[in-house]
Amino acid sequence: MDDVLERIKQQVESNPVVIYMKGTPEMPRCGFSQRASQALAATGFPFAYVNVLEDPEIFDNLPRYADWPTFPQIYVDGELVGGCDITLELYQNGELKGLVEAAITKHDTPST
Repeated sequence: MDDVLERIKQQVESNPVVIYMKGTPEMPRCGFSQRASQALAATGFPFAYVNVLEDPEIFDNLPRYADWPTFPQIYVDGELVGGCDITLELYQNGELKGLVEAAITKHDTPST
């Protein structure tokens, strides 16, 4: 289990934006994952994704990683933003694009 949590930590910290979802952005396997990935895509910025249906270890352990029981889970700049409802709310009020852009800018800027 520790290996899986370490792998999740690595994915969350090495990608400015990552969504853990059922399916892929092109072929989502649940409506919540579809809507959340569409909101991320609508920001115009790239994001990473992990298909939890193809990785049973992550599917089983991700809810423990940030104490969030459901999928999708969206992480921006290493922090759990939330699931579908929160992501859509952030998108609709215009905050999502700024969060994503700031995370990508921060990741692309070498730290001194």
